[in-house]
Amino acid sequence: MAGKNQRGRQAAKAPKVHTAELTHTVEDFESAFWPDEQPVDNAVVMTMGALHEGHAALIRAARKQVGRDGRVAVTVFVNPLQFGAGEDLDRYPRSLEADVKLAAEAGADVVFAPSGEEVYPNGEPLVRLAAGPMGERFEGASRPGHFDGVLTVVAKLLHITDPDFAFFGEKDAQQLAIVRRMVADLDFDVEIVGVPTVREEDGLALSSRNHYLSEQERGQALALSRALFAGRDAGARGAQAVREAASAALDAAEGVDLDYLALIDPDAFTEAPDDFRGEAVLAVAARVGSTRLIDNVRIIVR
Repeated sequence: MAGKNQRGRQAAKAPKVHTAELTHTVEDFESAFWPDEQPVDNAVVMTMGALHEGHAALIRAARKQVGRDGRVAVTVFVNPLQFGAGEDLDRYPRSLEADVKLAAEAGADVVFAPSGEEVYPNGEPLVRLAAGPMGERFEGASRPGHFDGVLTVVAKLLHITDPDFAFFGEKDAQQLAIVRRMVADLDFDVEIVGVPTVREEDGLALSSRNHYLSEQERGQALALSRALFAGRDAGARGAQAVREAASAALDAAEGVDLDYLALIDPDAFTEAPDDFRGEAVLAVAARVGSTRLIDNVRIIVR
């Protein structure tokens, strides 16, 4: 019979590991996510896969919100409705096995990775949600119809997962604002929680699209965060100073094809006037090589 020390060594070799059940159908997801009738808080983190530390931060925030006894689901679905002509649907990175591992380590209980046929069983939907005026500016102007596709799939996944809380990253600031407005305008019974952007040590915002960047392009992409930080530092001097500081940093950058740089009133997601005061979002979108990147920071304009 093993002695106390040996039993202790054996126990130490087998620490409890959090696992996440992988499901592909709505039926299997429901069985896994609600295994019994005991009411607990639950949360969802919606992703398109290729998970990284930014997604892990969302999952950890969800776990903290619902507690040890709550339930956390992660959806992994590359939604074709939000990709426009010439965009990167086919080459969007897919790494489901690694995604499930990361989700489990961050605290997820279930990963729901449905097929397109499972999400859209009747084919491409004839009826979709419209993002309205909020979805026609900035990202919406550059990617027409993008936010209609986002809202359609978010609404469907909210119905399927039925969470108390849904977590979204602040890096996609316009998406977060539009999802919050959808929930408010259409009376969805869920709380939308924003989680701050996670960055590399050099300031680059984590994104699944960073995989596309060459080493040289990655260095050039740092111009985006540098411009945002320069604008943030100028916030005490007013809105025009913010724009000028950020623009100067981008003008000095090489290899960056600017789409837009905007100081945004976060309430309606409109361009902030020169006399704006208060909390704003300074947002940028640009191509570095063939890769389109977005980033933003929240700043106080005085």
